[in-house]
Amino acid sequence: MKEKLLAIIPARGGSKRIPNKNIRNFFGKPLIAHTILQAKENSFIDRVVVDTDSPKIAAIAKKYGAEAPFLRPKRLAADKASVNDSAVYFLKRLKKEEGCEPEYVIFLHTTSPLREQKDINECWEFIKESGATTVLTVCSTHPRLYYLDAQNKIILANSPGGKLPSNVQQWRKAYILNGCFVYIVKTSALLKEKDIFTSDTRAVICDKWRSVDLDTPEDWVLAEYLYKHKDKLTKEIKSFK
Repeated sequence: MKEKLLAIIPARGGSKRIPNKNIRNFFGKPLIAHTILQAKENSFIDRVVVDTDSPKIAAIAKKYGAEAPFLRPKRLAADKASVNDSAVYFLKRLKKEEGCEPEYVIFLHTTSPLREQKDINECWEFIKESGATTVLTVCSTHPRLYYLDAQNKIILANSPGGKLPSNVQQWRKAYILNGCFVYIVKTSALLKEKDIFTSDTRAVICDKWRSVDLDTPEDWVLAEYLYKHKDKLTKEIKSFK
């Protein structure tokens, strides 16, 4: 099967800070269901699969229309397991067992409930037009980054020995990966480099306020509030422009 674009939704069973995170109720449905249904709405996504080690997550994923062709080995589901290793394993096994060789893979994480279709669409158009091997999403952040040492002494991270402009408007803009909104990767590059962040990785900038990554209970509560009021927030933010 020579699919153009395969959607992989990673969903480990073990979540310590938010128990059962991937299947926890989020506005009437298991969290993972929102990502599955969003992926299935796209006409350019040929197939939607879930990469999980949990039979329970696999069953719920199938209920909402995704495939779960096999379970991830436990060694690739531990806290310290590499995302890159599990992605390469999944693609190699899919090729071996089904002959499935997608040209591109889009990774959609369940922990980004404020992701919108426009984010997916923009990334897909950009990777086709630019010739990049990876396109991912970022959001803006403050350019001045600090670390704290063991005594809580402040260390300016991005100024080793040099002075920086005192006016923040003179600084270069800075960005962070925004909770794994979207990663689209050319499969051949991923398998060759064994890294989702390939040598030609480019970015699409997303709204900062929508870039919540569900990692802690605080993130979850904040995401629920933003999700509930997203239409109002979008309208009010636009009124400033």
